[in-house]
Amino acid sequence: MIQPVLLRQSFLIAAMTAVQSVVPWAIAMASWVALMAVYGLPFYPDRIDLLVVAVLCLVLIEPPRDVTMQLASASLPAATGIIARWLLLLTGLFVVHFLGGILADFPRRFVWTWLLLTPFLLIGALLLMQTLMRRQLMRASGLRRAVFAGYNETSLMLAHRIRDNPVMCLAVDGFFDDRSANRLQLDVETELRGSLTDLVSYVNSHRTDIIFIALPIRHVRRVMTLLDELRDTTASIYYVPDIFVFDLIQARAGDIRGMPVVALCETPLYGYRGVSKRITDVVLASGLVLGLSPVLLAIALLVKLSSPGPVIFKQRRYGLDGREIAVYKFRSMTVTEDGGAIAQASRGDARITPIGRVLRRLSLDELPQLFNVLQGRMSLVGPRPHAVAHNEMYRKLIKGYMVRHKVLPGITGLAQVSGCRGETARLEDMEARVRYDLDYLRHWTPMLDFKILLLTAIKLFRDDQAY
Repeated sequence: MIQPVLLRQSFLIAAMTAVQSVVPWAIAMASWVALMAVYGLPFYPDRIDLLVVAVLCLVLIEPPRDVTMQLASASLPAATGIIARWLLLLTGLFVVHFLGGILADFPRRFVWTWLLLTPFLLIGALLLMQTLMRRQLMRASGLRRAVFAGYNETSLMLAHRIRDNPVMCLAVDGFFDDRSANRLQLDVETELRGSLTDLVSYVNSHRTDIIFIALPIRHVRRVMTLLDELRDTTASIYYVPDIFVFDLIQARAGDIRGMPVVALCETPLYGYRGVSKRITDVVLASGLVLGLSPVLLAIALLVKLSSPGPVIFKQRRYGLDGREIAVYKFRSMTVTEDGGAIAQASRGDARITPIGRVLRRLSLDELPQLFNVLQGRMSLVGPRPHAVAHNEMYRKLIKGYMVRHKVLPGITGLAQVSGCRGETARLEDMEARVRYDLDYLRHWTPMLDFKILLLTAIKLFRDDQAY
């Protein structure tokens, strides 16, 4: 949906936005030149050093162009975004230096001063620009008036978000619904202006700017009638589908060759997101395999010498889109079950070998799954894969159970770092695990993966649910 604030930008706001896109580049360049003067370094116009730095700054530090989201965001996330882009700049700068040695003639103290000082200047400039733009928006003449056709969970949620974000410069005048106020049980901030038949006359007489039609999908005929009636007004009209009746996973709107569609249940790893996650998996898994090679060999030897049976235990599990995969683990039991009925490991389980108990306690038995990651069958972070027998049982008992397979299964996941690890003796235990898995799909970001990996490392030595 087009953000309503974008429809009312003055020339001054547009000019400030353009300036804001140049400010980070200018500050980075100015600080470089100023520090050269402070350190008494000569400036040679024929050198390409500053040109390379300028290009990197322009590409990597330029802020997002979505003005509404940028103004509505808090200061801390905005500052964090600058730090992240600055770290990208550092990476690019050092790569270029490694290939061409462009920083070789500059004192190390000068380079580090620039790298450490400039982010603070950038953050200060961004916060100042945001403050000035917010003040200008708040001084703009008159708020845009909005009303809702239909009172339900969806329209009420949107109204609250509008009220909580004054930067949108919208005021909610009220709701129109064919039900009475007593039946709707309106909250104290909500005013019922009339029935749907009163909407057109109210809009024309009160110069309403925006109308949000928030009728349920099943009332499509009523929506079409309203649209016909509202053609006599000059208000902007938005349809807000009541999609909260569904259990949404990565819901988003789009189009297929011009035909509008709304995704209600989809993987979060579409487009570049999936590529970035795969690259991260390969890089980290490769590094871990190389770094832990002596540990892997030592564990394999201990497993082989401690009890009869294979070193690597393979078990059929469900992977991406519910396809069967073979998951690798160091054998930690005297059995290698992979049939139609599999008994979960329990505390004090006699099937667990002495060395297996240590491996399971520290999750070292999971290390061979790094090769599953390199094969593309698993990810470092994602819903933990369950044995095929358990999948077939729980998919019949837990609604939405199979949705967790919209992403690659992971060696660790949100459920595991949230306390849902180990035996699922009760159905409620598995339901809690699935809730966390679906929350992971709803809210996935690269930062969430990083947080889960960090929490996994912290919990390795103090998790009493691993046995």
